[in-house]
Amino acid sequence: MANAKRMRVAAFGEVMMRLQTPGYELLSQADSLRYSFSGTGVNVGAALARLGHDSFLVTRLPDNPLGDAAAANVRKLGLSLDFAVRGGQYLGMYFLENGFGARPSRVTYSNRQESSFNAAPSGAYEYEAIAVGIDLIHFCGITLAMNDVVRGHMLRLANAVKAQGGKVVFDCNYRPGHWGENGYAKAKRHYEQMLELADIVMMNERDMIHILGMKSDKTDRLEQLAELLPAAASRYGISVIAGTHRTVHADNKHSLLGFLYKSGVLSFAGPRTFAVYDRIGAGDAFASGILHGELAAFEPERTVEFAAAAAGLAHTVSGDTPMSGEGEILRAMTDTNGDVIR
Repeated sequence: MANAKRMRVAAFGEVMMRLQTPGYELLSQADSLRYSFSGTGVNVGAALARLGHDSFLVTRLPDNPLGDAAAANVRKLGLSLDFAVRGGQYLGMYFLENGFGARPSRVTYSNRQESSFNAAPSGAYEYEAIAVGIDLIHFCGITLAMNDVVRGHMLRLANAVKAQGGKVVFDCNYRPGHWGENGYAKAKRHYEQMLELADIVMMNERDMIHILGMKSDKTDRLEQLAELLPAAASRYGISVIAGTHRTVHADNKHSLLGFLYKSGVLSFAGPRTFAVYDRIGAGDAFASGILHGELAAFEPERTVEFAAAAAGLAHTVSGDTPMSGEGEILRAMTDTNGDVIR
């Protein structure tokens, strides 16, 4: 981690088991599944560990061999489980079918609400003890959608970190399937509670319009973004807002435009166009790039370029978790020929 101070970072989130069909097969075709362990907190925390920070996962794992396997895999990614607790019997699972051509990828969740993490009782974590010495903690909207007890954990932990002088990060990550019917209205109050505590936020103009009910007369997405970002930052007292716009092409290539709003200035990176091998977790790679740039005191333009390059690289690796180090990302910012590294 060149010329950057090593920080203590934490992520609060569920460890999930990912079960993937071979190649581009459907679940109805496949006769085998490959499993791995992931989750937004795992992905962001592991990426920050790979970028040179001391990274902790705050979670609850089942107290059985399945929890042991998850713990072993999380530690292998460089995450500390010093703040993890054990209890319950289940891990949340999701099944991934890779899309091809006109058929999009599909994720099917199973056993989510019964997981050890989502069934953790009130007071399951030592919030104040976790917060001591933490420079930054990450939360996401997927976790926020689970249930009221989980939302209580998030608020208590965020307040504890703020009280100790650490920064709070919130990634909106709105998933319609998790909130159900009339989801935007259900989500708004809970999102606003987290936004009022957050220093750094991942969101775009659609989040601001649909979740927060902000209005814009513009029809162009970039014009909406430029209009709404200053208002959202002012309303909720947010220091940094970042996010992406994605364009999906017909030849298995995507384009990604990254943006970052800070101190009244909106900076862009891209759009970068790249072939897609596995897109799950690329948003977490972008978020971790933004966080590393902030922790390392990069200039905003460099931070968003770094994050966009990290996201582009994440599309080239199998699995959810970003696997690139700082040197690889810096190289990707300038080197596009893809020749063999010798």
